[in-house]
Parts: sequence; C-alpha cells; structure tokens
Amino acid sequence: MAVKTELTSDGILVATMDLPGRPMNVLADALVMGLAALPAKLADPAVKGMILTGGKADFCAGADLDRLVTWTKPEEPFEGSMALKRVLRALESQGKPVVAALNGHALGGGFEIALACHARIAIDDPKLKIGQPEVKLGLLPGGGGTQRLLRLVGVQQAMQICAEGNDIPVAKAKSMGLLADLAKDRDELMAKARAWIAANPKAAQPWDQPKFKIPGGDSRSPAVVQMLAIGPSIASAKSYGNYPAVQHIMSCIFEGGLLDFDTACVVESRYFAACVMSAEAKNMIHTLWFQLNAIKKGASRPAGVPRAKVGKLGILGAGMMGGGIAYVSAKAGIDVVLLDTTQEAAERGKAYSQGLLDKAVKKGRSTAEKRDALLARIKATTSYDDLAGCDLVIEAVFEDRAIKADVTKKAEAVLAADRVFASNTSTLPITGLAQASARPANFIGLHFFSPVDKMPLVEIIVGKETSDETLARAFDYVLQIGKTPIVVNDSRGFYTSRVFATYVMEGIAMLKEGVHPRSIEVAGLQAGMPMPPLALQDEVSLSLSVHVAEQTKKDLAAEGKTLPEHPGYAVIRHLVEIGRIGKKAGKGFYDYTDAGKTLWPELTKLYPTAAEQPAQRELIDRLMFAQANEAARCHEEKVLRSAADGNIGSIFGWGFAPFHGGALRFIDSMGAKAFVARARELAAKYGPRFEPAVVVVKMAETGGRFGDN
Repeated sequence: MAVKTELTSDGILVATMDLPGRPMNVLADALVMGLAALPAKLADPAVKGMILTGGKADFCAGADLDRLVTWTKPEEPFEGSMALKRVLRALESQGKPVVAALNGHALGGGFEIALACHARIAIDDPKLKIGQPEVKLGLLPGGGGTQRLLRLVGVQQAMQICAEGNDIPVAKAKSMGLLADLAKDRDELMAKARAWIAANPKAAQPWDQPKFKIPGGDSRSPAVVQMLAIGPSIASAKSYGNYPAVQHIMSCIFEGGLLDFDTACVVESRYFAACVMSAEAKNMIHTLWFQLNAIKKGASRPAGVPRAKVGKLGILGAGMMGGGIAYVSAKAGIDVVLLDTTQEAAERGKAYSQGLLDKAVKKGRSTAEKRDALLARIKATTSYDDLAGCDLVIEAVFEDRAIKADVTKKAEAVLAADRVFASNTSTLPITGLAQASARPANFIGLHFFSPVDKMPLVEIIVGKETSDETLARAFDYVLQIGKTPIVVNDSRGFYTSRVFATYVMEGIAMLKEGVHPRSIEVAGLQAGMPMPPLALQDEVSLSLSVHVAEQTKKDLAAEGKTLPEHPGYAVIRHLVEIGRIGKKAGKGFYDYTDAGKTLWPELTKLYPTAAEQPAQRELIDRLMFAQANEAARCHEEKVLRSAADGNIGSIFGWGFAPFHGGALRFIDSMGAKAFVARARELAAKYGPRFEPAVVVVKMAETGGRFGDN
C-alpha cells in the first residue's frame, strides 16, 4: 500500500505516504489512489481528523516524471492534472481537519498535497525544503498549487514562489503564513498536529469560507493591477521569452484572481498541459532531471571500484581558485592543507573562506561556532611536509607547464604511493602534465569553475594513463563536496573550455565584421546565455586568452602542427596591445567604473559599424550553432564520453541556454537534418568553422540522435 493508515485511540487517523519500490514519495498512480481513499476513511464517525505525513526521509518529492514524459497529447496532462485536483479537493472539503506533518522535503506536487491540507506543520530544520520548483523544468504546479498559493499569500508572492521556483526555508514559510507551526523533532511534530486538530474540529480552507477575499486584493484591485502592469515586462527582461512556463504561471495567477477556486483550477490544468507539451519542458526534463540524476548516481563512474572518501586534502596554490576549493572541501568536513610559496599568500587564501563565512554569519545563515570549526579544518602553510597523509592533492597554480611540473614532483615526494594527484588546469592536456609525475596512473584533471563556492560543476579529465581507480576516487570526491561531475577524455581545452571559447570568439568576430557591439550583446542574452559574449570575455580576461593561445601555438608547433586562427583572435590581441586586458584592469570591451560598466565608446571607431546590420536571429544562430557544432565535434572525437556529460557540462559549466537542454540536446531538438542545413548556410557566409560535424551529418542521413549516448 502506498498510503498506510492507523486510527489511534484519540480518534486521529494517521496516514503515512510510503510508495513501494521508490526511494522517495512521488505522485505515481499508486500514491494518488491511496490519497483518494482517505476521504472515505475520514467519514467514519470515530475519526476526528487526520495527520498526513511521509514514511520516507521526505514528505513527498513531487510529480512522477517517468509518467509525465510518456504523455504525447495535451489531453493526457490536462486529465492527469484534473484527476489529482479531484483527489485533493475531496480531501480538503470532506468536513474534518487534516494536518500535513512535514517530516522532510515537500516540493512540487508534494507541496501541493500539503497545501490541500488545512494546516501545515514542519520540523524546524534549515535543510528542509518546501516550494514549487516546477518552473526549473519548464512546468508549473498542476495540482492546484498556483491557486492555493494565490489564496494564501496573494498575487505577488504566489507569482514569486511559482515563477522563480526557489526553495523556501521553513522559518520564512512560517512567517509568510504557509506553515502553522514548527516542531523540534518528529514526536513534537505529531503532538502539535494533534493539538491543531483538537483546536480546529471544523476546519475548512479559507477559499471555502463565504466571505473569503484574496490577501492583498484580487486581479482587479488597484495595487495588484499596478503590479501586473509591470510584472510581464520584468519577467520578459529576465527570460527574453525563452521560458513559456513563466508566462503561463503569471496568466494562471492573474486569471485565477478573477475566478472561483474550482474554475481557476481548470484554467491551471490547461496551462499545465501547454507546459508539458512544450519543447522547453521536454528539453529541460530530459537533461536537468534524467541525465543529471543518472550522472549523480554514477553513470560516468567506473563500475566495480569501491566508493572512497577524502579525509585530508592538499591544495597547491592559494589564489582565488585554490582558496575556493579549500572552502568547499572544508565545508564538506574535509581537513585541508592550503599551500603557497609564502605564508602570507597561504593565509590570504584561507581568508577567502573567512570572508564567505563572515557574510553567512552576518546574514544569519551560519553561526560563529560553525565558522570557526570550518576555518580550523584549513591549515595555511608553505611546507610540503604538511601534505603527508593526504588522500588527494590538487594543484591550482598558474597555467605554466614548468611551475606545474615543479609542484607535482615536490608533492609526490611526500604523498603516499597509492594516493591521487590532480591538476586544476583549464586548458593544458593532462597527459602532457602527467609526464612530470612518477605515477601517471594516479594523475587526473579536476577542472573547477570560478567562483568555486557558487559554480556547481567539476570537469574530470582522464589522461592517457589515468587508471579507473583514480577516476573513481576523483568522481567520489566531487560528489563528496556537493558538486556535479562530468567525465571527459584528454584533449586540448578539454570540453568546457574548448566549446565555451567558440561562444565568446564568435561574438568578437561579429564585432570585427562591423556588427554593432550592443546588438552582439543583446543577441547573447536573447539566445538564453547568462552573459553576453563581449562582457564574458572581459570577465575571463583578454590577456589570459592571449596567453593560452600563444601556449597552444607553441605546443602545436612542437608537434609540427599549426592552429587555424579564429577571426576574433586579432581583436583580442589588438585590445591587449593597447592595454585593454579586461575587467581586472577596469578596461576591456567595456569601461568599468564605480558607477558600473558601459561599452567602450571607441569600439565602434576601432571597428566601424557596417551600414547594413544583420537580423538578430542571424546573430543568435551564429552564437548557438558555434557552440553546438563544437560540442558535436567533441562527441565525435571521443572527448565526450556521453551525451549526458556534454549536456550537463554545457549548462552547468558555462551556462548554455538551459531551455535547450544542453549543447547536444540543441541538435537533437532541432533535428540533425535541419541543423546540418542551417550550419551549411552559416558556413557559406562566415567560414568553415560552421561546417557541420561529421557525426551530425551521419545522423542527418540515418535519422539518428545523440540521446543519452
């Protein structure tokens, strides 16, 4: 049984959701059927009320996406949504009090179940999450969530909760009126639920009361009308119309504020069906749910190698990257040795953690005791002897082969023979760096992204001699610190740096051609990228790009090869020559002042704007096709081990437009045949870099897809 019931001596029916065969409670048919049977049990005269709780670690995690992705006609999600609503409506309108005792996370459909109860009480745990995150998968709450929230907290807060999809801490939820109370543990949770039932024997939902009014006014009230007048434009400015679920959520809540509850629920189901049928939802669910979960469960990890944990970590180089790695590792409970050439530099790296922790304490997200305990795990030093006993050492020094080789040898002299050494390089091939190692089988790449405390991805690079055991240990460490690992094979630039570069370089090439810089930047945002290309190049530094390019030329020359120069590179080199090296210097493509940043006015004099400007669609296509095509080449060359790694790496690594589901999903969603045709049009206009990857041409001929391969 998915919902187990017990009638206690005080007349309280305790219903426990415990879906068989699943690690979490989700809204599978069995659970919905179990909930549907509860009103009849509540009709028993011996029952005074009911407590609904979870029998697993969480209350309920939400929708059954395995079922949702099988729907191919809009009638299916509409009816599925309405069927759940009928169950929840029967539960809340049967005449006796029902309390949701939230023992763990209540998200999405799980939170909608809780909203259909007359009161919600949660364990006072800062890690407990409640909310409506459906929008992050291109969906909206389909079980009445938009309408119950509207009637509990008003138009504006309902829109924020549903359209932003962020988790709500329990303390904030209580202050908003979403929770009636908090409890210190499970026993107190159940006791408070019983007390609420005793105090409210004739509970009914606010919207079922005859004189009910929406808090703050309905959609006709002046204050709400004023907010609704600007809300859509604010949403459009953030999403550029790429996320239809946001517009559907706003429409749901606006229309719901003009209708009775039951009619509004039908409207919600119509919008829910529109979301489920959208390409954006299909893309995001495919990648950000199924592929992401597969990676986190170890799809890219070698099988048969026992799980391992890092107890002590060494970090070579206490710059911003090394300091960031130290912070996230210490936060995960790992003892960290942070080493640099001077004690002052090492202490400065530790101070990075101090700064982050002081902010958390100031904002009430942590305590002084927790801060001090975390800092105590980080030892700032200049002595390689302190690396003794480390399970893993990560070098995060300057991108210079000689420096990296030197620290590798010094660390390995102290490191136990079976321990792992990793390089945090973003471009230099791991196989080449491993030549400085006495044990290349234990050498691997761990490419972190800046700032480490915020960026969710770590790219694991497997060298020619890297062993499966070393890969498994690196994979386990990345999960241990709460990051998402992707695994790629060794190559110049690996995967993320290589494909990311095509985005910024294409934007810079447009500037050289005479495209107005503002049009380039807007195209990047319209495409769904988190930052436009010129601004992003400033962030990563023009001088660093020149350094990497020159190093690459030298490496290839040593191999008797030449690197075709991208048309955008001449622009970067020119700006560096005149001292405009990026944000760190206060001047690059933009000028940076205390007042903010503005495009450098001289750009259009240096690269005159052409009289005839291309359409924005053309610019967007160039930016997106450049990335997707290079990702396909990485798959073709076996740099990528799977499409999942490619998609997740593109979204989490450099922000490839999430609504497309990743760089390879972009091709799958469009269809290989259409992609090849458009890529060839772009190649004819702008050069051979747009010639479609051979793997995509073959898929166009056979009807193939990247899928999960």
